[in-house]
Amino acid sequence: MDGAGLASRRGVREWLVDTALFLAAVAFGLLTAAARVELGPPVRPGWLFDVDQLIGALGCAALWLRRRWPVALALVLIALSVFAEMSGGAMLAALFTVAVHRSQRTTMILFALGIAASFGFVLLRPDPDVPGYVLVLFSLAMQGAVVGWGRVIHHRRQLVVSLRDRAARAEAEAHLRAEQAQHRAREDIAREMHDVLGHRLSLLSVHAGALEYRPDAPAEDVARAAAVIRDSAHHALQDLREVIGVLRAPVGELPQPTLADMPQLVTESRQAGMRVVLRQEVTGSVPDRLGRTAYRIVQEGLTNARKHAWGTEVTVTISGAPEDGLTVEVGNGPRTPPASGAAPGQGLIGLAERVALAEGRLEHGPTEAGGWRLATWLPWPP
Repeated sequence: MDGAGLASRRGVREWLVDTALFLAAVAFGLLTAAARVELGPPVRPGWLFDVDQLIGALGCAALWLRRRWPVALALVLIALSVFAEMSGGAMLAALFTVAVHRSQRTTMILFALGIAASFGFVLLRPDPDVPGYVLVLFSLAMQGAVVGWGRVIHHRRQLVVSLRDRAARAEAEAHLRAEQAQHRAREDIAREMHDVLGHRLSLLSVHAGALEYRPDAPAEDVARAAAVIRDSAHHALQDLREVIGVLRAPVGELPQPTLADMPQLVTESRQAGMRVVLRQEVTGSVPDRLGRTAYRIVQEGLTNARKHAWGTEVTVTISGAPEDGLTVEVGNGPRTPPASGAAPGQGLIGLAERVALAEGRLEHGPTEAGGWRLATWLPWPP
């Protein structure tokens, strides 16, 4: 910050500090003058005493400019203190200002010049009653105390500014982390809604389509399809309520399936008319998070097969062990008749994100026989 900026923003506290330093410099000059008149030897020639007082008064008045030109004012007052002892108080105040507002290097240079000025004063105006080294030591002690006090204030202000900056950065980082956490939570909920509701609604769509295109179906088939539609709608509504409940209450998680719920998932697809073969060869107790990821992979695979390859046989293979990881494959045969042309959704994108979060690998694409294969490998957490 430049001197003009310091002076233009002088507040009540700054006015009080400036007034106190001005009065202290005046008091220093008056005490020096009184001591010279009453105790000290007469100043020769006599006019020098008058000049000394005038310079001291001008130096004290110049302190009101110390915030605007601290270094220049300190240099002038140091030079004047070589022969004008009553400007010493103003010189100390200017040196204090430099120590507070300027760098260590600038402060030390002016401090050295101030000590040199003390030697110059002893040489130009020696006191027969006081040894010269005593005056130099006294000046060193006074200037050292002033500079030390100023540097303490300087570093304290820097510390306060640093703490404020650190607090501001910490607040900004906390806000950013909160936004990122909120974004991740939204992505997680979006994936869950897609996986859960997409599966339920696809079952509903299949049976509703069957009723539409088979109005002459036997009453038992119609009743069975209606029951599946009712159950699927009921489960979809329950899942939606659970998601909304999590959105309303920030504490808690969605009820999550595990690998033990896989047979129920396959059974629901079979009830919808799909031909699904489930093969499980898993050794060890599968952690809940790993089982949940595997469940969502199979769920997405069955939903895609129901949408794009209806009527084909779907094979679900789950195998693994703690030392090998978990492998999940969902594959179907060639589509006959050809696919209905349903537009691909966001399922595979969300599935890729889910697998990436689990630090696994995802592969999907057509097979040589004309079918489709979805394969993932997931690490087994310790």
